[in-house]
Amino acid sequence: MTILFIAACFLAYTNGANDNFKGVATLFGSGTTSYKKAITWATVTTAAGSIAAIFLASSLVKNFSGKGLVPDLLIQSPEFAISIALGAAITVFLATRIGMPISTTHSLVGALFGSGVVAVGAAFNFAKLGGTFLMPLIVSPLMAAVLSLIIYIVFRKFRVYLGVTKETRIHLGNEYKPILETVHSNEFVAEGTKSQENSTINEKDGCLEIYQGNFIGIKIQTILDFAHFLSAGIVSFARGLNDTPKIVGLLVVIDSLKIEWGMLAVALGMAIGGLLNAKKVGMMMSKKITPMNSGQGFTANLVTGILVTTASIHGLPVSTTHVSVGSIFGIGTVTKKADIKVVRNILLSWILTLPIAATCSAIVYCFLIYVL
Repeated sequence: MTILFIAACFLAYTNGANDNFKGVATLFGSGTTSYKKAITWATVTTAAGSIAAIFLASSLVKNFSGKGLVPDLLIQSPEFAISIALGAAITVFLATRIGMPISTTHSLVGALFGSGVVAVGAAFNFAKLGGTFLMPLIVSPLMAAVLSLIIYIVFRKFRVYLGVTKETRIHLGNEYKPILETVHSNEFVAEGTKSQENSTINEKDGCLEIYQGNFIGIKIQTILDFAHFLSAGIVSFARGLNDTPKIVGLLVVIDSLKIEWGMLAVALGMAIGGLLNAKKVGMMMSKKITPMNSGQGFTANLVTGILVTTASIHGLPVSTTHVSVGSIFGIGTVTKKADIKVVRNILLSWILTLPIAATCSAIVYCFLIYVL
């Protein structure tokens, strides 16, 4: 049982390293805040989601214990749970090392499949695997991309309706030469050099973008930055709410461990993993999929937070990774700035996640059963 607990904590650590920064990737990518502040905000809000999972997401604990996929007798086997935890953890660890943002949820599904088929063969419930697990994972990124595309277009039209202008500042030498894009035309009005204060930085294009105007006496950019932080917090909270019970589901065979303590241990492991090893995946999510400003980042995070939170409450194992990447790609589709090569590589890593996790899990299970 001690080995199982350590394996689950290792999975939580790799989950934090690969996933924790995803909720705040747009904050850092748009230049709204620094990496350090972004990962701190992600850690705090993810931990809050993990604690909330104790009360709101108990159905996910049952789903990821393997209940319904394999006979109940196998679920009580520590070897089965250990093989799932290690199979998923190894997969996520390898992806993190190369900076690929993959899904811990997808890794767990693959590990469940690998160990389950080796253990019970045809008795494995393939129908439930497809309906309960695979369909939400496949559909969720498509939904996220479409929703973020639609919502951003609506927000953009609303901005124009309110008369809010967007100013692009081009970096020329040591100066930022602002070019004001007017609301009612495609004309650009050059102005004098401006500072970077209150700007969102798009490093990929070497430009700055800010929104001009006021609402009830407050700068639009200030309101947007606040909303962006809030939406990033929602995504991280939703991730903690959704991912924590999936890992804790592996610990149900430990009769002496209360679910609440398991949730806290997993939350701690996720926090440590994020603080120590999230940067490589964070850079991929923040800088390489598509450039964005704070308004676009806010839209992507809002869509991700809504979808993942809704899925968690209803016990659907969607992937925060798939949803967040889908949302960011949706924005990149609208702006026509998405890096298709990067997106293609990410999609390839998603395709390979399930078979790699299944293979690792099956090998670990065979080793535990037939060698030890």
